[in-house]
Amino acid sequence: MAEKNLLEMSGHESLGKVEIAPEVIEVIAGIAASEVDGVTQMRGNFAAGVVEKLGKKNHGKGVKVDLSEEGVKVDVYCVMKFGVSIPTVAQKVQDNIRQALFNMTALEISEVNIHVVGVQFETAKQEVEVDQEM
Repeated sequence: MAEKNLLEMSGHESLGKVEIAPEVIEVIAGIAASEVDGVTQMRGNFAAGVVEKLGKKNHGKGVKVDLSEEGVKVDVYCVMKFGVSIPTVAQKVQDNIRQALFNMTALEISEVNIHVVGVQFETAKQEVEVDQEM
């Protein structure tokens, strides 16, 4: 790894080098985590919430990437749907992130840590029946 901010890819050196920014890994991991059934939302920081309210979708929200000498470590902060098996959904999120990152970047991820920061309950939908009497 040449710099702290970029991940340098090895491979076909004759064509040049390929560097991947950690933000790209965050976006890929965020989309992959959101695709899993049982994950209701990703949890970001206050600034990400303000930016999203202004209309810009932040796909890297709730994902932190750490590039170190040991490898690439991904931390995912998400909210699960009430009633799902958290260990099963977390395993699916880990598998989906690992597969998506390998397919798109050819990176082997050393760790994918899932942090469940909340449970989303379904809002009670009130059905109003209107009886029309004639």
